[in-house]
Amino acid sequence: MTVRNIDEVKAHTVRKAIDEYISGLSDQLHELNKKIHGNPELAYNEHHAHNSICEFFETLGFTMRRHAYGLTTAFEVIAGSEGRIVNFNAEYDALPDIGHACGHNLISIGSVAGFLALAFAINRFNLKGRAQLLGTPAEEDGGGKIDLLKAGAYAATDVSLMMHPMSDDTYQARNAFGTAGMTSIACYDLVCTYRGVSAHAGATPWEGKNALDALVSSYNNISMLRQQIEPNDRVHGAFLEVPKVTNVIPSQTVAKYTIRSPTIRGVEALGQRVRCCLEAGAVATGCSAEIEETAIYADLRLNRPLCRSFLANMKEYGLPVLEESQEPMPGSTDQGNVSYAVPALHALVGIPVMDGSHNHTPGFTAAAGTVVAHERSIAAGKAMAMIGWEVLVDGSFYERVVEDFESDKRAR
Repeated sequence: MTVRNIDEVKAHTVRKAIDEYISGLSDQLHELNKKIHGNPELAYNEHHAHNSICEFFETLGFTMRRHAYGLTTAFEVIAGSEGRIVNFNAEYDALPDIGHACGHNLISIGSVAGFLALAFAINRFNLKGRAQLLGTPAEEDGGGKIDLLKAGAYAATDVSLMMHPMSDDTYQARNAFGTAGMTSIACYDLVCTYRGVSAHAGATPWEGKNALDALVSSYNNISMLRQQIEPNDRVHGAFLEVPKVTNVIPSQTVAKYTIRSPTIRGVEALGQRVRCCLEAGAVATGCSAEIEETAIYADLRLNRPLCRSFLANMKEYGLPVLEESQEPMPGSTDQGNVSYAVPALHALVGIPVMDGSHNHTPGFTAAAGTVVAHERSIAAGKAMAMIGWEVLVDGSFYERVVEDFESDKRAR
């Protein structure tokens, strides 16, 4: 049962005011969305999206911090001068060849609308509090939010909010348009380079140290490891560099393995076991092993008061959502890392996809460019702004958000 201490009359007044304000920006927001969707850019190279969003805000009179926190394609804008800080994250990187097949143009436009709506409410109703919009590059590859966490971008943040589009086929059978909360799995990669000694395979093979044997040995080690891991753990790999001739003992090979587990603690433990398998391949063959780790994408921690508030506010816009999905999202997101640092929302909002496709497909790319997808993202942005307003004005609500965050932390 949702507990709401805020004055519903005041909430209605604020909602009506931000609806009118965002409606006045409707054409500009849609044009911004189309610019991002029509110019897909890969991780850490989202220059067009970065510049387009910054220029849009500057026309509205905001002061932008471009190239923020040491990242060329990150930005920050803050409204308000004191009090709690509500963060909105704008993702805008795309995928190779298939563009915005994960709908990051919709994520950015939802967060832009949410920030603008809350910034307007802070000014219009003289609220004590701040809104922060971060441009967060490289969610698909690299982990821009992890970089931003390390650089201190979230150091003063009290709550972090964002939405992510999904196919609404997933929810229509339950008369819903998405879900306020869904956990994700933790994930990272290990890239292992084996270095041996080259020799003639026919004449003097004893002079060599075979880097291919090291790679194959480690592959077999990991294959055996899979028999002894938890049911929800995953390890899968690929050979990135292998020899192309047979008469030379190979001196270098490269393999990459992805490790997945329901929690960050689990993925770290599993990753250590995989690392031992990789190192054993080197020991067995006399080669050396150089292992590089990518940043770990943590699992998403749910914050149920934030989920309930999103549910209540989306209902006001005629888009009912589930409070929580029981099954975790099969993918990973760097918003999971943010959810370990501060109370966070990563809501999933369904959009219609005509050919039944899901994320990371050309069909979803097309769906992410439709008017109805844009409108649902704007509605989600306004719902997030209302959560932000509640965080700023309702101390008891914010206390419940923090207590849920701390309770979950203790349980881990």
